[in-house]
Amino acid sequence: MIKNNQPLSMAEVIEYVKKDGSETDLVGFIKKFNELKVKEAKELKEEIEKLMEIKIKPEDITKLIDLLPETPEELNKIFVDVSLDDDETKKILETIKKFK
Repeated sequence: MIKNNQPLSMAEVIEYVKKDGSETDLVGFIKKFNELKVKEAKELKEEIEKLMEIKIKPEDITKLIDLLPETPEELNKIFVDVSLDDDETKKILETIKKFK
């Protein structure tokens, strides 16, 4: 049953799967692609939300956490429907660098 409809980063998915007790090959598969621990992912999410308040959708923040873009070009591929100026792009990339 769906209790809440909110986007989750890969780190958060691992946490939910482990809580459910159905830890399977899914956790191992996700860990191959996931770079952050749950605590780090939540901290990064909070910092990005503070930076952009309304402009960025939760789905986009989740993509940022999962993909951890390093360049403005990589960042712009995530934001297809939002136009970021140079200052916003720089702030987001600096925030992400703290967690790498």
